[in-house]
Amino acid sequence: MTTCKGCGIKIQYENKNEVGYSPKINSTYCQRCFRIIHYDDLMYSMKKGIPSEYILTKLNTMDGLIVWVVDLFDFEASMIDGLNRHVLNKDIILVATKRDLLPKDISNNKITRFIQERLKEKGIKVKGILITSHLEKINKNLILDILDEQSDGKDIIVIGKANTGKSTFINLLIGNDVLTKSRYPGTTLDFNKIKIKNLTFIDTPGIEVKNSILMLLDDIKLNTVIPTRTIKPTIYQLNKDQSIALGGLIRIDVYDANKASLVAYVSNDLLIHRTKLSNADKLWENHKGELLTPVVEDKMVSTTVNVRYDKMDIVIDGLGWVCINNKVSKIVVTHPKQVNVTFRKAMLWY
Repeated sequence: MTTCKGCGIKIQYENKNEVGYSPKINSTYCQRCFRIIHYDDLMYSMKKGIPSEYILTKLNTMDGLIVWVVDLFDFEASMIDGLNRHVLNKDIILVATKRDLLPKDISNNKITRFIQERLKEKGIKVKGILITSHLEKINKNLILDILDEQSDGKDIIVIGKANTGKSTFINLLIGNDVLTKSRYPGTTLDFNKIKIKNLTFIDTPGIEVKNSILMLLDDIKLNTVIPTRTIKPTIYQLNKDQSIALGGLIRIDVYDANKASLVAYVSNDLLIHRTKLSNADKLWENHKGELLTPVVEDKMVSTTVNVRYDKMDIVIDGLGWVCINNKVSKIVVTHPKQVNVTFRKAMLWY
């Protein structure tokens, strides 16, 4: 059986409309991977990822070190609740990717403390945390040495939600883009074994993401919300009642702000608009889909925030987050019903 080097799927030559098709006998890549690599042509979307039951059940039959890849920019969507139980208490190393997307003034020590606190709140235990970047140079030999020591001769099984950067991380360790990587979620389609030096890595399909705004957007619109370069935070000074629109996707209404600030950590290609709260309904109704874009086809609901911290992040799965600095009386977030919104102590607080 020949499997695709890029995504791990079994290569087949009969049905061009099915996964794994290649028109070329003895090809090392399926047609989908070939077109993603050379033309950035997705052909068809698998962005939701693979059902978690399939991935986690198969993991339970395997023996090895779990390398759990999370996306620092989309951290809350990367969480896998009850992970220790799902992997039968195997050792876990957390690899935090996409460090380069975050502002450089957020130190790695601060990021590590943030991760540790969030894991504690989630009841997830890991043996170690590694922070990596897909644009900046990393010490791959040091990472390989750490994983070699922790794996104790066993396979290294790389898991994570769709689009967290698993294949990119392995490519960095290889030193070459052997595995197919893409800005589109759901690139890896099956378990894929790779040798790096004396270590055996197993790249796994991305676990499905259910409550991310990425799942509601057309693939062509993903460029607007998935950042490909370091984020430049957008800062607004807030007084009295204000409303912030993140494209036509999210509306954040802030009440009784007294010299508060709002800092948006979202893609710099996403247009943000601020207005007085008294004008917000008119702006939203008259300009959604035109001035306020992109939009999604989903029922919009409102969530009122219990303001608990002087610095609080409002996190929208798949889109990023905004930080409110200084207390306000109330915050109301209007968002697509299917999208998860998390309120946490600010990442910059740690």
